Amino acid sequence: MARNTHVPADLAAPPITSILAKFASTHPSRGWSEAVEHEAHRTFYNWLGCAIGAAHHEAADAALAAVQMLEPAAQASVLGRSEKVDMGSAALLNGITSHTFDFDDTHLKTIIHPAGPVASAVLALAEHQGIAGRVVIDALVLGIDVACRIGNTMYPDHYDRGWHITGSTGMLGAAAGCARVLGLNEQQTAMALGIAASQPVGLREQFGTMTKPFHPGGAARAGLMSALMASKGFTSSPRAIEAPRGFVQVASDKRAWHEVTDELGERFEISFNTYKPFACGIVIHPSIDACVQLKDKGITPDQVERIELRVHSLVLELTGKKTPRDGLQGKFSVYHGCAVGLIYGKAGEDEFADAVVTDPRVVALRDKVQATVDDSIHEASVRVTAVLKDGRSIEVRVDHAIGSLENPLSDSQLEGKFISLVEPVLGAAKAKDITASCWSLATLADVRALTALCRP
Repeated sequence: MARNTHVPADLAAPPITSILAKFASTHPSRGWSEAVEHEAHRTFYNWLGCAIGAAHHEAADAALAAVQMLEPAAQASVLGRSEKVDMGSAALLNGITSHTFDFDDTHLKTIIHPAGPVASAVLALAEHQGIAGRVVIDALVLGIDVACRIGNTMYPDHYDRGWHITGSTGMLGAAAGCARVLGLNEQQTAMALGIAASQPVGLREQFGTMTKPFHPGGAARAGLMSALMASKGFTSSPRAIEAPRGFVQVASDKRAWHEVTDELGERFEISFNTYKPFACGIVIHPSIDACVQLKDKGITPDQVERIELRVHSLVLELTGKKTPRDGLQGKFSVYHGCAVGLIYGKAGEDEFADAVVTDPRVVALRDKVQATVDDSIHEASVRVTAVLKDGRSIEVRVDHAIGSLENPLSDSQLEGKFISLVEPVLGAAKAKDITASCWSLATLADVRALTALCRP
């Protein structure tokens, strides 16, 4: 029977698996600029705050209850909680909580949330083994580079097919990071990447449900297990990533191999990481930013006849839920984001609580938001016009929302976000102590000094 094919197989693909294995296993410790080093600490700090902040969400409760049925050994911490579980389950659970609020980091070129899979796996393994913070930072930088370079190779085709790219590349980054923590050699690391390549996690159909944050957790666990198996001699194809029936060629028609090799070891993808000021899908951020600016101009909800948005089609494709029913769905509603931006002047996790999503005042304003697709506008930009009852029209144009590479959160703004997430869970004193430990993570002799602070 004849089969439909998209693009002929690339039989001459470069040896991507072995190239990345050599890079992850042999690149010098701290072999990058001070700017990259600082961004790695910012990435870890932001990830940790998101994970702790969602520690008692119902998704975390359900996942932990399921894990405990397996009677896991107490090897690693569930961040923000008193429980300890086996390191694979810790990677899973902390990956879930880090993405539950949709407040985590974003590599904007691919929309990958890279720390979720990589940091969750690396920290669980490092805690179990009593590894130094320097090794954790090295593994984070290198693991994120692996995940995002593969993402660059396939995006946007892979994402457009329906893969949640955070999970479906994250298992490779997690495997690379864990291989680095374990000190695997080049051959063993290639095997770890190969094992991970058979475990892509995540479908975009799951957006708006608890299964979306499962994706980085599942990728973290898969990558950690892949490295552990490789360390014990388990084998895989040495071309599992690039072969005609390997991961990239099966999962994407775009195969920009140069995205893996260009400036490898010189340009680090963590440099392009960004941190969200708003707890929702990244494509909503420009619209929220614009509505916060409207509030700052003195516009109030009772003055509004309607709010007109001109957005790229991707915004409505990803976040076009007109009538979200709960907080998770609200994170995928540009209409809700605009409403809370104008009403509250912010859109943190509190503004995506179930009670806020169903608040009659929010619903009334949300119903006044009208979105029109205009693909001449970049997906990271927006044109917002508030048409007022007195006949005036106030327009706000956002080309680079707060939190973007062009308008990044400062360290102090990142600290404010972290404290707001962690203080309700662990208290002000611990939030302050964890902050100090995170900024000096590379100097910690044993990361268990940090994870101990992350439990009540």
